[in-house]
Amino acid sequence: MKAYVFPGQGAQFSGMGKDLYENSAVAAALFEKANEILGFRITDIMFEGTAEELKETKVTQPAVFLHSVILAKTLDNFKPEMVAGHSLGEFSALVANGALSFEDGLKLVSQRAIAMQKACEITPSTMAAVLNLDDKIVEDICASIDGVVVAANYNCPGQLVISGEYKAVELACEKMKEAGAKRALILPVGGAFHSPMMEPAREELAAAIEATTFSTPICPVYQNVTASAVSDANEIKKNLIIQLTAPVKWTQSVQQMIADGATSFTEVGPGKVLVGLVNKIDKEVETISA
Repeated sequence: MKAYVFPGQGAQFSGMGKDLYENSAVAAALFEKANEILGFRITDIMFEGTAEELKETKVTQPAVFLHSVILAKTLDNFKPEMVAGHSLGEFSALVANGALSFEDGLKLVSQRAIAMQKACEITPSTMAAVLNLDDKIVEDICASIDGVVVAANYNCPGQLVISGEYKAVELACEKMKEAGAKRALILPVGGAFHSPMMEPAREELAAAIEATTFSTPICPVYQNVTASAVSDANEIKKNLIIQLTAPVKWTQSVQQMIADGATSFTEVGPGKVLVGLVNKIDKEVETISA
């Protein structure tokens, strides 16, 4: 079975999507529609902008979403049998499998980015990458810290991201190194994504998701929150709301997709981060970068 996976924030690069725009009338029309919906020319920043401009909150998430979704719409024989997306990428996956329209997906992604930025400004918070430490040890150390710090991204075996209040994350990093982590490194991010610190954003996004029409998808989505196949529109909505404050179970999602019959994984969007993670989760499975 063919699985398609969609990257999240951090995959953006200057010039992203330009070749699509120039070589496909379908892509160009969708990019122009996106400029209209967002109320500014995101294409100018995607195609010509600096890394700094691409890192702007209102730009990053819609840019990655647009690159992924428009690329999927221009692929030959795009017939996914299962999809998944990493964090923000889950919205791209839901447009790709027909659960969300292009327009609604873009609006939600834009609202998500702004809501997350607002939540980041309330309390100093951050994320850190922890390498070569057992998941259980990471979870136990987080639980032992006074303050908010949680496991946020289960990326692949031996690579976990923690998230929370700045001081709690710093202290957790020290304890992780003492416990034998190869690295425990604060990441250059704006806040504590996929942690309780995102509760204000979750509340704001919940209202927008509830007001959006979701359809029955053409194939299951393996959602970050459950790491299992979901096809029910109401369940998809519920999990999408929880996603902002819950961990991204990427390792578990990929393992479940393989258990359910995935034989190849195609990454659709900027970068090759996800195919790298899939290869670390299972060396046998075929990976392709679209």
